[in-house]
Amino acid sequence: MNELKFTVDNENAGTRLDVFLSKMYDGLTRSGITKSIENGLVTVNGEIVQKSYKVTENDEVIIILEEPKLLDVKEQNIPLDIVYEDDDLLVVNKPKGMVVHPAAGNFSDTLVNALMYHCKDSLSGINGVLRPGIVHRIDKNTSGLLVVAKSDFAHNGLAEQIKEHSFTREYVCVVYGNIKEDSGTIDKPIGRHKTERKKMCVTDKNSKNAVTHYEVLERFSGFTYIKCKLETGRTHQIRVHMASVGHPIAGDDVYGPKKVITELGGQCLHAKKLGFIHPRSGEYLEFESEIPQVFADFLEKLRKTAK
Repeated sequence: MNELKFTVDNENAGTRLDVFLSKMYDGLTRSGITKSIENGLVTVNGEIVQKSYKVTENDEVIIILEEPKLLDVKEQNIPLDIVYEDDDLLVVNKPKGMVVHPAAGNFSDTLVNALMYHCKDSLSGINGVLRPGIVHRIDKNTSGLLVVAKSDFAHNGLAEQIKEHSFTREYVCVVYGNIKEDSGTIDKPIGRHKTERKKMCVTDKNSKNAVTHYEVLERFSGFTYIKCKLETGRTHQIRVHMASVGHPIAGDDVYGPKKVITELGGQCLHAKKLGFIHPRSGEYLEFESEIPQVFADFLEKLRKTAK
């Protein structure tokens, strides 16, 4: 079993234990953290406490990560668009419509199934058997680049860069409306929606800080083509942030208007650029991918309409 140690700083003092751990460790869901606490796998200053325990400054919190249980997640010979690969990691260009990792009721045709076939046993085990190698995610209907760890060493190194906000992630998307400013920053905390549990929202309650920088690339009648750079990486971050300022992403059937642009098959959002320091070599690597055809066709349609 592996264990992770955290020391509570002044900023997090007074926070509930389960909330503190969800802030500090993205490798488990909130329910997973609760389960770990209930099973006695979390200690504060060497003692087992309840999830409602309020941490204090300088508390030492240790969470023991259980060995992954064998589940029936099968490898599948699904073609992968691999942009880069070495012994420690690979960068893959995920197509729109592919789920990143298995979940309840969906244990096949995911990126993980494809990675298991391609990499065999060479995937990091830090995030468990359902998410082997998965350091960060992009949504099912978001296309583009993500890095996969083939070793625990690489996984820890990449995760630390994400935590320290030194991990480059740039997206492009088409949003509704005309953004007047040429660039800007959205700094709003994001948490789970109070009643619709599959949705995220801007909220101060049980949330995590979230920062998105955007820049206008092109303007059309009723739409704006923008680039977004993530400073943090929260679930649905760009989709939630853009919707919160009145510019939801075109094609988004969750955060956009009820009348959805169905031809896009989901949000018009693409993870275009990815950059990080290689955990082993120390070299900075950066990759870019072209927007998918459905995205390009939509842009061309908007350009013709604007003429």
